[in-house]
Amino acid sequence: MTAPASDGRRTARFRVHRRKAGDTASRYDEFEVAVGPNTTVLDGLVEIRRDKDPSLTLRHSCFHASCGTCGMRVNGQEGLACVTKVGEAAEVTVEPMANLPIVSDLVVAMEPFYECLDPVDRPLIRNSETVPSELPDGIDAYTRYEDCIECGICLSACPIAGSDPLYVGPAAIAAAWRVVEEPRGLAAGPVVRLMDDEQAVWRCHVAWECSEACPSGVDPAGAIARMRRAAIAARARRLFGSGGGA
Repeated sequence: MTAPASDGRRTARFRVHRRKAGDTASRYDEFEVAVGPNTTVLDGLVEIRRDKDPSLTLRHSCFHASCGTCGMRVNGQEGLACVTKVGEAAEVTVEPMANLPIVSDLVVAMEPFYECLDPVDRPLIRNSETVPSELPDGIDAYTRYEDCIECGICLSACPIAGSDPLYVGPAAIAAAWRVVEEPRGLAAGPVVRLMDDEQAVWRCHVAWECSEACPSGVDPAGAIARMRRAAIAARARRLFGSGGGA
């Protein structure tokens, strides 16, 4: 790393994961990149692709943590490259997200992630758009699980997903809990039963890594805990015949 210039800019070394279709193994290429106090990892990667190696493959779009497409691991930690600053690091190691198939370099296939979300049947349109004159009491206690930007970072951070490819993953369970918490006209019972499964809520080992890594504050681990309670309550209702539709 070179000493900072008078404008605060310096040189940092980027170690970037490389693997193309047909490669038998991954490698890391190194690039010297000029960075400043506000340079993000995505800024550095875009400069590398533009000025140093146009064959570098990465995925990005919005540059402000809304689209979720630039999820990756930076120095071993999951994050969105567009809001992860280089900071004072002399060396930045950039790798693709874990627990998803690598397509090329820093790009992973998102199809397995989306396929886990599909069975939840998340409603996107409310039955009624009537705006209440006053917000109900206690609304601050609700987490807006639709804030999920479907970046896949929670799945990458999840230690269970790394050892069990059949696990539906934290994002799918959080989306299912959103349906239970705010059904929007759907029956919540089938969603609870869907998640009451060995490869769903009962596969999680409560590491909380997913909530720690989530860039949108969705708290999928909290959703998993709530869904477990809902599943237990639904089992009790079925066992004792107390109704409730679950």
